[in-house]
Amino acid sequence: MTGSPSRDDHLPGLPAPLRPAGRRRYRGDQCRKTAFRRRHQPPPGPVTVPAAQSRRERTVYECPDCQHRLPGQQRCPDCGISARRIGPGGPCPHCDKPVAVADLTQEVATMPASR
Repeated sequence: MTGSPSRDDHLPGLPAPLRPAGRRRYRGDQCRKTAFRRRHQPPPGPVTVPAAQSRRERTVYECPDCQHRLPGQQRCPDCGISARRIGPGGPCPHCDKPVAVADLTQEVATMPASR
């Protein structure tokens, strides 16, 4: 029985196991109060999962021939060929042209730091 753990062995880093003394159920008042709070806390609210949405409407595509940006269209209406995906994006708030989020983050990354 040398290979089996005894009652005195416990994992390092964990508190020592509770040794009952009389009718005691908790290590102390703090453990007893924590257990009471956990038993009497309100049940968690229902988990709501958002409805599935198509990413195509929020994706910006670009025609490889004419460099025309297309919001949510995978085929260029002028050239009739498949456009490549640039990434998520939408209309520019200033000019209403399609702009990708990646374009905006590259501009911010290349801006000089203001002092």
